[in-house]
Formats: sequence, structure tokens, C-alpha cells
Amino acid sequence: MRLPDEQSRLQISAGPEHAVSMSKTTEAGRVLAAEWDGRYTGWSMETPAAEPNPALLAEAAQLRPGRALDIGCGLGSDAIWLAARGWDVTALDVSQVALDRAATRAEQAGVSVAWQQSRLEDAAVPPRGFDLVTAHYPALLHSEGRDAERALLASVAVGGTLLVVHHADVDVETAKAHGFDPADYLDHDDVAALFDDTWEVRIERGRLRGRPAGSEGQHTHDDVLVARRLRRALSDAPADPAAPA
Repeated sequence: MRLPDEQSRLQISAGPEHAVSMSKTTEAGRVLAAEWDGRYTGWSMETPAAEPNPALLAEAAQLRPGRALDIGCGLGSDAIWLAARGWDVTALDVSQVALDRAATRAEQAGVSVAWQQSRLEDAAVPPRGFDLVTAHYPALLHSEGRDAERALLASVAVGGTLLVVHHADVDVETAKAHGFDPADYLDHDDVAALFDDTWEVRIERGRLRGRPAGSEGQHTHDDVLVARRLRRALSDAPADPAAPA
């Protein structure tokens, strides 16, 4: 589906009972959307969504529900799990095909999720950010001007938690054979290098998943990064003077 050039929050039909929000999108976003739409279209509608990711289950269980952002939500398993536990969830993906299927699954589960077709750097993110931001497996491409990196940090509210999970010990050649080059995406070290003393960061390498991944590829261990925002740096303080500093 072609993405619109205008209106940062255009409501489009995603079936009779739900809608998906579409953010203002760049040409790069349109190209990426077409690529991922093709991938999801190639999967049968009967393809089951994966179970919620184990790292999310472990980390979110310790948090009080608030506003959550799921980056690269795919078929929506994590977003639906969070919504069922009281979180107010916004879920981003570049693929309209994935979001349509995710929205149908959310409807079947009886939960509400704000689905938004967008890259993170193009998304309509509230200035005060989210209480929980999650990005599982390579979800953010390296971007010109480090727009994706800045958007990732800006999306987390003061006191909020950022959870970033990558596959441990990626077989690069196997990944490339499946049309995916890990070097194109932010990896664990790239994300870890973003933080200063306004964050409290915990990194665990090679955490056992407890079960293999689904159709996206088999792996048994994750690299898990959890960062809590203590305060905003002066350089990224919100424009709203009433917002927490």
C-alpha cells in the first residue's frame, strides 16, 4: 500500500471493526514499507503469531502498567499481551499488512491497541514519551543524521523503561541468505553507546529464551538491554516547560 505524503495522523480502514493510524512518512519509509508488506503477504493468513517475547514477559512483570510503545510490532503478540494486562499501547510497524493482521488478532482477543503505520523516526510520539518502550530484534535501521537513535531515546518518559532485545550470536551469512543484513540495523553496542548519566542501564548477554523463536528464525539466546530514564538531559529537554526535567 502506498503511504500518504500528508496528514501526520490519517485514519485508514483496517477492517470493519478497527482502524490503523498512519504517520507522515518519508520516501525511505515508503520503500521499507513495501519491502515488509511483501514479506508479510508471502505468509499465509493462517500463520500463527509468535508467543510474546520472553524478555518482555520477564521485564514488564516488574512494572506498573502505563503507556507503552512497541517498535516494529509485527503481528502484534507483544502489544496484545501488554494491552491485556492494562497497558495503554501504541504499536508501530512499517507494514500495513502486518498491522491489519495484528489489529484483527487484537479484536479477537478483546483488547484495544493504537496501531500506527510508521518508522519510529516518522511517528507521532507524544512529547512526554512512554512509560515502557520495547524493540525486539532488529527493528531500527541505521539512519542518516542518527534520527532513529534520537527518536528512540526521546520516546522514553522520565522514569520510563526502554527494553531492547537482539538475537545473541547472529549467523550473518544465514541472515543474509534470508534477505536480512544485520549490519543495516542498530545492534546492541550501538544502542548501549547512546546512554549518558541520565540513564540507569543493565545489559545481559546471552540470556536463555526458554523456547526458540517462530517463523522469524530459530534461536535460543537473547542479548537484553534494559534502561531506565532518570531525568532528561538538557540537550533533549521537552519544549513544554511544565514537563518533568
